Amino acid sequence: MKQDSTAKEQSLHPQVGARPQSQVAPAVDNLDERVLRALHAASEKKALDPVVLDLREIASFTDYFVIVSGANERQVQAISDEVYENLKKEGSPAARVEGYKTAEWILLDYGDFVVHVFEQKARAFYDLERLWRESKRVELPASIVGQSSSLRRES
Repeated sequence: MKQDSTAKEQSLHPQVGARPQSQVAPAVDNLDERVLRALHAASEKKALDPVVLDLREIASFTDYFVIVSGANERQVQAISDEVYENLKKEGSPAARVEGYKTAEWILLDYGDFVVHVFEQKARAFYDLERLWRESKRVELPASIVGQSSSLRRES
């Protein structure tokens, strides 16, 4: 029993910035094509800090979270519009879209995955990466991650 409570306590209090090796999901090659399209569409509108969380082992309502940020409300809407239109053209309309008017946090639900487009302050406040820290983070290609980090340094 002692071991179980210690393990539970460790999972409740992870070291800041630390991510166990087992928490890193396989590379982006194993992702559904629609998730990749969403990432590329977001990248076309200069989305910041793209992250994909693999929730398959810990959630039953979806497989992945795609999380990106925009610098302001207009960019958040532009990113979500681009993702929505690109996937719709390919025959995958969103089951639902929430938060579009306020553009602080827009959620596009595709069933197998959910795209979260945040305004930067809202992303820091809600901190989905921390809330879903039990998930595995998918390694994204430098072509997606590199572009967004260089844009953040310029602003």
